[in-house]
Amino acid sequence: MNIANFRVFSNLVETQSFSKAARMNSITQSAVSQQLRTMERHFKVLIVDRSQKKFRLTREGQKLYDSAKDILHRYEKLNCELLEMRKVISGNIHIATIYSIGLHELPPYIKRFLKKYPSVNVRVEYRRSNLVYDDIRHNAVDLGLVAFPNQTRQLEVIPFCEDDLVLICHPKHRLAQYARVSISDLKDDKLIGFESDIPTRRATDQILRDQNLNPEPIMEFDNIETVKRAVEINAGIAIVPKATVQQEIMQGTVVQVGLNGGAYTRPLAIIHRKGRVLTPAMKKFIETLTSKIGVEGKD
Repeated sequence: MNIANFRVFSNLVETQSFSKAARMNSITQSAVSQQLRTMERHFKVLIVDRSQKKFRLTREGQKLYDSAKDILHRYEKLNCELLEMRKVISGNIHIATIYSIGLHELPPYIKRFLKKYPSVNVRVEYRRSNLVYDDIRHNAVDLGLVAFPNQTRQLEVIPFCEDDLVLICHPKHRLAQYARVSISDLKDDKLIGFESDIPTRRATDQILRDQNLNPEPIMEFDNIETVKRAVEINAGIAIVPKATVQQEIMQGTVVQVGLNGGAYTRPLAIIHRKGRVLTPAMKKFIETLTSKIGVEGKD
């Protein structure tokens, strides 16, 4: 048995999926199955109850999983402590982020981080919000970046920044002539929104309901880029994070209009699984994101 065996086994238990465990460790599904059988032969126990349709550990399998997690934690902690003693900032950081943060908020921070720590490899994966949380819970990624973060016992939530929510419309739309409007001014307009399970959509719905408007978008999309394209063809208006539309505003394809009546913001946060050992590189990356020092492309 070695550390890799325990890591694959832990990933299998946490995801309850041979395919996901294989993908997380860059091996085949058959290799995951083979490692499981090897562990059963080595410890002379049945680890997975194969009489059940759903993935289920035996009592011995649960004990092995608990011990494997402890071994992995101790190994990762030792490795991080040795790196810190040597003052080494290197290795890999795997990040899962929603599209809007990954495309519009994150790039200048990554540029700054890699300039300072060129030996670190940062891998960014774009995911829907619910899948970012799944990835963190299953240890499939190191860090997650989300909007309107959920507070749960499993997660460590670190505030990252806040972004204003603004109205965007086509340059020829009737609202384009105004610098700011009230929410009530939107009652007769066609609204383009995110899909209903996306946190920013839930937040914008609440903003409208607070002004006695019933939010019923004529179009719903799962990412900011498609929302913007719909506004550009004058299909309707949308409430979006300000940072995501700077390029379109500069190009004149959409117009930004401020919203009266309150401070409408979108909080962003870094999340990771509680108890996870953070490498020196991960700590420095979090430090870069939360630093008050400006970065290129940010105010």
